[in-house]
Amino acid sequence: MDSVKITIIRNDKREQAVLVCSSENLTITFAMEDGYSKSYTGDDFYKCFGSLRADHPEIVFLCKGAKVNVHPSSMSSQMTLGAKAYELTLGKHASRKDIVNIFDYEENNLTNDPKVQQTFFLQWMETDNYE
Repeated sequence: MDSVKITIIRNDKREQAVLVCSSENLTITFAMEDGYSKSYTGDDFYKCFGSLRADHPEIVFLCKGAKVNVHPSSMSSQMTLGAKAYELTLGKHASRKDIVNIFDYEENNLTNDPKVQQTFFLQWMETDNYE
């Protein structure tokens, strides 16, 4: 099991939280400073993180995985268990330089709704993706 410290905003205050990631059963356990803890299981860590965020709409998760335009490919999901994903740009092919760790810090263009990310991904797929 690996643990990752992330920054969240709750009640307009920044605080640290810990995500304990188990690759054995594809689970993320979310633990906050006040002792609250809850586990999420999914097909990969990206989906676990999506369920976690959807379950806590009052919290802002300052992570790449919460960014509207971040989505894993099938291969990245399989090879990294969803810990790495692509930061997509409409009209451009995704390349290696677009790969991000979903738990890396990010402040911009965030959502707690995985459906918003899925909608962006489908929109990206429909574009020509030419640079």
